[in-house]
Amino acid sequence: MEYPHQPVMLDEVVSFLMTDPDGIYVDGTVGSGGHSEAIGKRLSSKGRLIGFDRDSEVLKFSEKRLSPLSHGVTLINANYAAMSGHLADLGIEKVNGVLLDLGLSSYQLDQSGRGFSFNKDEPLDMRMDPAGGITASQLINSLSKKEIQTLLRVYGEEKRAGMIARAIERERIQNPIESSRQLAELIRSVVPASRRPGQKDSATRSFQAIRIAVNRELENLKIFLDSVPSLIKVGGRLVVLSYHSLEDRMVKQAMVAWEKGCTCPPDLPECACGGKPLFIRIQKKGLKPGSEEVAFNPRARSATLRAVERI
Repeated sequence: MEYPHQPVMLDEVVSFLMTDPDGIYVDGTVGSGGHSEAIGKRLSSKGRLIGFDRDSEVLKFSEKRLSPLSHGVTLINANYAAMSGHLADLGIEKVNGVLLDLGLSSYQLDQSGRGFSFNKDEPLDMRMDPAGGITASQLINSLSKKEIQTLLRVYGEEKRAGMIARAIERERIQNPIESSRQLAELIRSVVPASRRPGQKDSATRSFQAIRIAVNRELENLKIFLDSVPSLIKVGGRLVVLSYHSLEDRMVKQAMVAWEKGCTCPPDLPECACGGKPLFIRIQKKGLKPGSEEVAFNPRARSATLRAVERI
């Protein structure tokens, strides 16, 4: 069977993550199962793989893809932010490694019909969990012009947020904004396309910002980063793939703080907080995909991999 997603930086992820074939590993965003399949194939009969995904539809691909891995695979339809509670329910206190891939799956972009892609004409939904929460259409048709401008500027780092917000306000007076193509064409009408080769579509940042808001992605990441240190065994590892500067900044700042441990002001002569380092960064800089991978899978181009080891 052909699976609709090419896992990003697969070799790097597996080599950074796995330290013990007998261990317990968690894929917090299993998607259609590409990374999980590679992890599972390296596990021994004693090893265990647990996969989380909030999207019940994309999780069906994982079930089929991972079915040949007959031992030790558990898939859970849940948000990775709730990982600690679900692991406790399974009687698991600590694991050997956790992977978090914060990108959209190709299924969600190309086949879900939920308006994630600005190149399709689909209902403007954008929910990763189609069973709950407000849709992107409901969001942008209900927020004020100022709120839309703030959303696009903060989550999308869109310099023309004000122009787009005004265009959205004008459009929705005439017609509710209900499809991905309607929104994309509206954005393109006020944000000129770059003439430089290889530049992103004018709608990219806005679509990204709205998706982040609909799915509360930064809030979920914050919850995860606060809880994950207590889940990983000494010598175990955390690997995160991010695709957006805000996400990557949060991950980097958390990893730097974990490595430092002490939270005292730098001018204090000696530590008074008693904080101890929790992790060591496996490498100081984020790792980017190679040119060959980007040529084969252009969606990998914005990925940054960061990894730490529990001490």
